[in-house]
Amino acid sequence: YLEVSRVKEWWRMSLKKEAFPAYKKEAHSLEKLSLRSPMSIQEYELIHREKEDENCLRKYRRQCMQDMHQKLSFGPRYGFVYELETGEQFLETIEKEQKITTIVVHIYEDGIKGCDALNSSLTCLAAEYPIVKFCKIKASNTGAGDRFSLDVLPTLLIYKGGELISNFISVADQFAEEFFAGDVESFLNEYGLLPGREVHALEHTKIEEEDME
Repeated sequence: YLEVSRVKEWWRMSLKKEAFPAYKKEAHSLEKLSLRSPMSIQEYELIHREKEDENCLRKYRRQCMQDMHQKLSFGPRYGFVYELETGEQFLETIEKEQKITTIVVHIYEDGIKGCDALNSSLTCLAAEYPIVKFCKIKASNTGAGDRFSLDVLPTLLIYKGGELISNFISVADQFAEEFFAGDVESFLNEYGLLPGREVHALEHTKIEEEDME
């Protein structure tokens, strides 16, 4: 009987020893959690606030781009290169277009180096920049052939509000032997002559925002 009592006492003590450390460990974990909770809340609030700021910034930027696009889009749209047949048609195009419209005129002649490549490039750019009016006219049709001799072709003239704002004679010399629409686009953008692609930037922004959400 004594032996059985000792076994029971030993068993009770063993259970207490096993349970007590577990209790202490659990209490210690709760204590650590309670100490860390305020910092975790602060961190959460900080992250949440930063995310809200980023969302507000994206919305503000998108709104600005929409406003800019609406202003730039308020006017006629073109989308292709107009062939001007006479000097009178040339002058009428410059004088009668809206003041907000940028007009790019290519003075060319068949068989002159760079003229065909520039015409092809402008055809591409006309589709990319539909609020810019792209035109071309043969030098012999301008009525001012003496001003546009073959050695200055191809020539680009840029007008806005009826005024000549830029002109580039022998413009093909600015490019490599072979050049494309991207080269002409970069060249004109250096002078700030190609507005109106904000709509593409706006679409990319929307896609990026949808991906992030």
